[in-house]
Amino acid sequence: MSGPILVINPNSSEEVTQGLRDALSGMMFPGDPEIECVTIKESPLGIMSQRDVDEAGLRTGALIESRPDASAYVLACYSQPGLDLARSLTAAPVYGIQDAGVLSALAVADLFGVIAVAEISIPRHLRNLRRLGVEGRLAGEVALDGTISVAQSGHGEESYSALVKAGAKLRQMGAGAIVLGCAGMSGHRLRLERQLGVRVIDPTQAAVAMALGGLLSQKP
Repeated sequence: MSGPILVINPNSSEEVTQGLRDALSGMMFPGDPEIECVTIKESPLGIMSQRDVDEAGLRTGALIESRPDASAYVLACYSQPGLDLARSLTAAPVYGIQDAGVLSALAVADLFGVIAVAEISIPRHLRNLRRLGVEGRLAGEVALDGTISVAQSGHGEESYSALVKAGAKLRQMGAGAIVLGCAGMSGHRLRLERQLGVRVIDPTQAAVAMALGGLLSQKP
């Protein structure tokens, strides 16, 4: 259990990776595994199309092969690029943030909603919900207006207002918990939760919490 939890940002935005570090800083304690956030610099700024996902998946697999020292891996992109590939390359646990975020939402609410960055991503997200067998508990998934990038989604008043609008719509649709459908949105989580009055889940935090729990359970 000596190696770090490696949190992989599959896009090339160092701004997003720094946002991950900020969001996870409160989960680091002396004696626990280190949480290390890294960027795949060869990838696009945002993982939006299926081609982006497939190409980022190969790069993610290559990174995992180059870091056998890690005790666990977290794929910090809601589309989870390379999840199955990664699990074939290592015996260490690999967590995708969509799976972790959705399962965390199901633990606290009957119905959940998801905020996506763009409409193009929603069909891909829904395919994974069918894989998990939980689409019957989805109240809905709502995308932002299309002018906000992955890197911008967790910073500034424009993106916050867009998240509030999407979250309010999901509440009207019956969502008792809302999952942020992009790792870049983490900077608005707490403020958004207070505004909406429902649980708002940062899926990267959820995945790292699962990774920590799994590793700590192995302590004698």
